[in-house]
Amino acid sequence: MAEILVLYYSRHGSVANLATQVCRGINSVPGATARVRTVPPVSAENAPRLPAIPAEGPPYATTADLADCAGLVLGSPTRFGNMAAPLKYFLDGTGTEWLAGTLTGKPAGVFTSTSSLHGGQESTLLSMALPLLHHGMVLVGVPYGEQALADTRTGGSPYGATHFAPGTGDTVPSADEARVAQHLGRRVAEAALRLQDWRR
Repeated sequence: MAEILVLYYSRHGSVANLATQVCRGINSVPGATARVRTVPPVSAENAPRLPAIPAEGPPYATTADLADCAGLVLGSPTRFGNMAAPLKYFLDGTGTEWLAGTLTGKPAGVFTSTSSLHGGQESTLLSMALPLLHHGMVLVGVPYGEQALADTRTGGSPYGATHFAPGTGDTVPSADEARVAQHLGRRVAEAALRLQDWRR
């Protein structure tokens, strides 16, 4: 079974809900399954220490999750057109995996949510793609053959899945956004199965 790591940071739930749709796409592919992980918020040195296991939601990711996965899908809210600090902090700590080539040749995709329709969704996706390229990963996008990409009036991009959440309560993806996210999950899972033999 090819495990696809769905690794995200979510503040209000929008990215977590988009991750659920990505997982549905992954789990729809025979021979593939989603492994869901999150990252803790970044806190100041004098802040109280976070528990090793979150009180709710998926466990925190470790670098072992990167070694075990056959593919990776990263998700983050948009922060000034960039990925959120907690996800970047985790990625900045993967130098050992970069040197070892742990992720080289594995497929990857990206997804994001933002409160502004033109608030930097695509630049956020690209900011997450950059470290994946440095790791030697094979980027997977969403082709326009996915009809939801043409139909959507909110989120969705050929670079990855996106969700437009104008308020903190708008955490549920639209039908088109959900379809794009599921399509992304399917494509990463299918690519992982095809690339497994090549990576051996």
